[in-house]
Amino acid sequence: MAAMASYSFSSSLLPSSVSIDHGFVSFSPIFPSPSPSPHSNTLIVRCAFAAPARRSPPPPPFSSPFKKRQWKQGEFPGITQTSAPKKTPLKNVKKKLDRENHAKAWANTVTEALSDHIANKRWLPALEVFEMLREQPFYEPKEGTYMKLIVLLGRSGQPHRARQIFDIMFEERCEPTSELYTALIAAYCRNNLIDDAFSTLNLMKTLPGCQPDVYTYSTLIKACVDESRFELVESLYEEMAERLISPNTVTQNIVLSGYGKIGKYEQMEKVLLGMLESTTCRPDVWTMNIILGVFGNEGQIEMMERWYEKFRNFGIEPETRTFNILIGAYGKKRMYDKMCSVMEYMRKLQFPWTTSTYNNVIEAFADVGDATSMEYTFEQMRAEGMRADTKTFCCLINGYANAGLFHKVISSVKLAGKYEIPENTSFYNAVIYACAKAEDLMEMDRVFKRMKNKHRQPDIKTYSIMIEAYGKQGMNDRVHYVEIEKKQVIDDALITSH
Repeated sequence: MAAMASYSFSSSLLPSSVSIDHGFVSFSPIFPSPSPSPHSNTLIVRCAFAAPARRSPPPPPFSSPFKKRQWKQGEFPGITQTSAPKKTPLKNVKKKLDRENHAKAWANTVTEALSDHIANKRWLPALEVFEMLREQPFYEPKEGTYMKLIVLLGRSGQPHRARQIFDIMFEERCEPTSELYTALIAAYCRNNLIDDAFSTLNLMKTLPGCQPDVYTYSTLIKACVDESRFELVESLYEEMAERLISPNTVTQNIVLSGYGKIGKYEQMEKVLLGMLESTTCRPDVWTMNIILGVFGNEGQIEMMERWYEKFRNFGIEPETRTFNILIGAYGKKRMYDKMCSVMEYMRKLQFPWTTSTYNNVIEAFADVGDATSMEYTFEQMRAEGMRADTKTFCCLINGYANAGLFHKVISSVKLAGKYEIPENTSFYNAVIYACAKAEDLMEMDRVFKRMKNKHRQPDIKTYSIMIEAYGKQGMNDRVHYVEIEKKQVIDDALITSH
């Protein structure tokens, strides 16, 4: 066991005093105990406006059927009012104006609250405010409001609530459009409800004013590509051709990316050549980035460079993301000279170095355990005011683990907490990997437990790291237990996707 393995990572997760257990020393925690944060309260304004009581005017002290004469003998016998017309008291006018202004202000406040919740992706408070708004007499249903709510609910994993909002729209006699139907289809697709999405598509075909368009089909095609159901992609292409709907560049880019991810390079090249010959869906910089990314991730540097030149000859100019893809590909192959050349070229063309640029360089040094170069790049990143993200710290943790500097893993995790870096699945995988490299299996178990307590779903990589670590120590019972859990996670993912 390595000497540095004496740093027990268990104390990094739960606060504990220094303790000695079988020669292992627990130091200050990697993950400090979270300080209690105030609960975010949603302010809901509830106002009731009661009409002020009306008082009947007092009866006149004297009533006479005759008009009082106001003229003298021989003057024009005109009849004048006994008094000026009764005026509404100023205090009543002020009350009425105050009520109207208060109502308008309240309406604006609720509408602004709804917009704020939608913008900040708070779906439950948004629905609560929306229900309150619908009860008001001044409420008028608007297509834009329903569109925003359906999109929000789809992105928040609430496709069935999105359908409820869609049904409410019908109840309020708000005319549906193809855009609203497409938004509902997107909500289903985002949550792997492919059958519901196709049912909605079939319904659209029966409505003359809501026929599917290229955006509708592109949404469905992306969902099918993400699930690698390319047989459905082909059927959708055929249906588009029957309806005389031409795929656009976005549609083709989606399919290109899908073929590239599963290694179907022949189909990918076929689609790409079709784009090059097309007059309606010409390749763009996104097409360029997809192709370069596919070959770069596979380590096919020559193919990546060849296609880069082809796109340039085609008149497509690279962007910052294009250069970041090249930097990442060169870094993984340890081609540091070319990596640095691309960075210098970016400076020359006045393309800014972004967080992704630095992450790619840090990752290149982290993979080989070059802690010195990694730290230098990170310090330069901070000196330029570039904000680090979760991937930055994942790379740092992996790099220090590969270099055997486990005490710096602890400091990196603490620094991530100081910067309030989100702890996602990749972050926990990096820490679990560091624990495995340090052969501190007790701490690895505790990180894994914390990961679950924080509702971060373990993935295949999580289980693979743990199985390998247990196997090296001959802990076959633990290997068997983790393999069972891994299989259950894979089966659950398959059921969810279908």
